[in-house]
Amino acid sequence: MNLTRWLRQGYVVRLRRGWFSFPEFGKNPDFVRLAANKIYKPSYISLQYALAFYGMIPETVVQLTCVTSLKTASFENGWGQFVYQNLKPSLFFGYAPYPIEHPSANGQYFLMATPEKALLDFLYLNSFYKTQEDFESLRLDEDFMTDSLDRERLGGYLKKFASKALNRRVKDLLRLYG
Repeated sequence: MNLTRWLRQGYVVRLRRGWFSFPEFGKNPDFVRLAANKIYKPSYISLQYALAFYGMIPETVVQLTCVTSLKTASFENGWGQFVYQNLKPSLFFGYAPYPIEHPSANGQYFLMATPEKALLDFLYLNSFYKTQEDFESLRLDEDFMTDSLDRERLGGYLKKFASKALNRRVKDLLRLYG
C-alpha cells in the first residue's frame, strides 16, 4: 500500500490512527496547534501550554496540553506529545479561534483558551495547588497577573465553574497579586 510505504520513507507522518500529515507542516507551530484540535475533538488548547503561550509562566512547555469533554488521553507522534485532560461538558467554554497565518492555511484556525480560562482550567484540574507557597511555585508572571489578566472575565468564568473550593483558591491566588 502506498500509505505504508510513504510512512516508512518519511513522506507522511502519522499523527494518530487515521490522521496523517506531511512532515513539513510540523515545523509550523500553528499547524501543530491545529492538529491538536483535530486529532481528538472536541478539544481546545489550554493548561500549561496556553499559560506559556500567553507568557504567564516562564517555563517552555514541550507537551501540547488541551482539554476535552472526552476521556483523558495522550498521543505521541513525530510532531510531539499531545495531552488531553477531561472537563465536564458544562465547562467547555472560554476559548477563541486563532487564525493560522500561512499561505496554505485556507482560513483554518486553532482553538485556544483565553488566559483567564487557561488559568481556571489549570487550577480546577490541579486542585493540589492550595497554599500561598503552592501558588508562588507556579511562578506566574507578576506583570501579566496585575496588568493583563482580565479579572472581570475571570470572575464571570469562575461563576460558571460553580465550585466553592475553586473560588476560594482563586481568591487566595489573586491576593498574591494585589
